[in-house]
Amino acid sequence: MKTLLIIDPTLGQARAYLAKTLLGSAAHKAHLTIIDNPNEAELAIVVGNAVPADTALNGKNVFLGDIDRAVQHPELFLSEAKGKAKPYTAPVAEAASATVAKGPKRIVAVTACPTGVAHTFMAAEAIETEAKKRGWWVKVETRGSVGAGNAITPEEVAEADLVLVAADIEVDLAKFAGKPMYRTSTGLALKKTAQELDKAVAEAKPYEVTGRAASAQEGKKEGAGAYRHLLTGVSYMLPMVVAGGLCIALSFAFGIEAFKEPGTLAAALMQIGGGSAFALMVPVLAGYIAFSIADRPGLTPGLIGGMLAVSTGSGFIGGIIAGFLAGYVAKMISTKLKLPPSMEALKPILIIPLISSLIVGLAMIYLIGTPVAKILEGLTHWLQTMGTANAVLLGAILGGMMCTDMGGPVNKAAYAFGVGLLSTQTYAPMAAIMAAGMVPPLALGLATLIARRKFDKAQQEGGKAALVLGLCFITEGAIPFAARDPMRVLPCCIVGGAVTGAISMAVGAKLMAPHGGLFVLLIPGAITPVLGYLIAIVAGTLLAGLSYAFLKRPEAELAAKVA
Repeated sequence: MKTLLIIDPTLGQARAYLAKTLLGSAAHKAHLTIIDNPNEAELAIVVGNAVPADTALNGKNVFLGDIDRAVQHPELFLSEAKGKAKPYTAPVAEAASATVAKGPKRIVAVTACPTGVAHTFMAAEAIETEAKKRGWWVKVETRGSVGAGNAITPEEVAEADLVLVAADIEVDLAKFAGKPMYRTSTGLALKKTAQELDKAVAEAKPYEVTGRAASAQEGKKEGAGAYRHLLTGVSYMLPMVVAGGLCIALSFAFGIEAFKEPGTLAAALMQIGGGSAFALMVPVLAGYIAFSIADRPGLTPGLIGGMLAVSTGSGFIGGIIAGFLAGYVAKMISTKLKLPPSMEALKPILIIPLISSLIVGLAMIYLIGTPVAKILEGLTHWLQTMGTANAVLLGAILGGMMCTDMGGPVNKAAYAFGVGLLSTQTYAPMAAIMAAGMVPPLALGLATLIARRKFDKAQQEGGKAALVLGLCFITEGAIPFAARDPMRVLPCCIVGGAVTGAISMAVGAKLMAPHGGLFVLLIPGAITPVLGYLIAIVAGTLLAGLSYAFLKRPEAELAAKVA
């Protein structure tokens, strides 16, 4: 039987989550299929104080039950619901007021994260689930690593009552001009979906586009500061780094110095990876940082500044500085320089590119390039010559950072640091970072296998998914467990990640590609040494997984405490 499960949020987030989890796990024994769409439901089970006055429930068999009963005896509760449910008719006046209180009926959303993999799609799923639970029509466009998925059409934009943008990077929103819009992050959309939808209804303001997207949302965007602009640059640079790194690894497969022989396949692969892809990574980083700040006017000076960062030897640090400088200079010229209407058309194609490129270029050549190059040279020399103790300490710090917030700002800061070092042919930190990033989902998946009785059915299934995500280097696979039990999950994962990072640096592991998890082992030379790298991952996973399996409190005990 298709069943709609409605949990009253006023009961408290923890109790509501527990009730939903227990009832969802017991549903199959009661021959019930939990769905989100009220229009398709044959039975509606409401856990709370009152049935919501929703016309979508008219004619449905509805059962109103107590949360304590649902938590303590979920299977019996569902059996009672099937037997005692009665047809429901929403009072006209109450239904009307509920419609107003619940807000829009049609929403469209956009999700995007720096890597375009985990957070992008997990946030989209969370938004869809919560919106359908409220009886809203919803469509979510994912701006992932392979472009826009489930694209929103102009007709759907026109019919939408609200636009929700959950993005950690800058995305093109021009097609939503004039629509009420609310912006948030993928993390909040994933972890606090209901609260963010409520805030979207209350705080959304019309989105305006005037050359550069300027609106009431501008304050929110500026509030995100340098972090969002940096991640935008990293997100555009990342595919180039992956492709270039793997091409270099394939070149090494023919011999470490085989590429020095002109005309060979190894030389061609090195030219593609090192001579082209890696040569472009800093200009792309700088260009899209500037693009995030100033839109198209920032792209030209940003790319030029990035090229000058490469030629002056200031590398990725110089590229980051050039990107921010180019973006803010282009934006200032675009907004502050006033011209007669007859000359306004020259601003984007002549005046902004020329002036901003001159300012950024001269600054990079005469002011920024040389001192930053010396700083980068010193950092690179230290990383390449540091002793074992320093290497272990750096690996532990980076590994712990990767496990601190499961794809959040601390995780991304460590990741961006490792990716940037690839431009200096420094591969060891990136190896420690990716190894540690795999630990949380692998460890929690392991815990669900060795301490099955402490986890409910839904968590056991989630553990299997976490194992797969961990192998793919998708740290976010651990988020459901961390959100459920952060005080135990996070310390275990941080310690496990720190151990993995330390071992990886101690064995001198090097990684050519900054993503892909263990699947990059299929590319010869992508990870060296393979055995030491695998030992690092296994050690951290066992430490974190066994620790959490020991510390984890059984779900039955948690249920009794909540009840």
